[in-house]
Amino acid sequence: MSETIWNQVKLDDEYSFELKDVNRSHFVRYAGAGGDFNPIHHDQTFAEKAGLPTVFGMGMFTAGVLGRVPSEWFGPTSIRRYSIKFTSRIWADDTILFHGRVTRIYEEDGVPHADLELKATNQKQEDLIRAEATVRDWKP
Repeated sequence: MSETIWNQVKLDDEYSFELKDVNRSHFVRYAGAGGDFNPIHHDQTFAEKAGLPTVFGMGMFTAGVLGRVPSEWFGPTSIRRYSIKFTSRIWADDTILFHGRVTRIYEEDGVPHADLELKATNQKQEDLIRAEATVRDWKP
């Protein structure tokens, strides 16, 4: 992919995908993979005792899925920098739009780079995460 994307990418280009019907199984599978077994993410009674209506997803689950944007768009070895800011929670039954936009294209040491603005928003248009990434043309 990186052999052709760098010949085509332009300022303000966009890439996005949707994750529909997020469910508790997503949270539990992420807990197993990431080791975050905080019961607030899978135990309804615990979440209610904490004053929440239900369980919610880990921020890092959302950040990990958002990381698919630069990875799928420019290739997994192209990501040089990825920084995130959590802004809200992901809930079961949410539909999430993961989106990226090119904000800058430049060369560094003769290597093409692009800066990206990334975000994850739910079906209510609420931001869940705002992020930035830098990708570069990298060949192993």
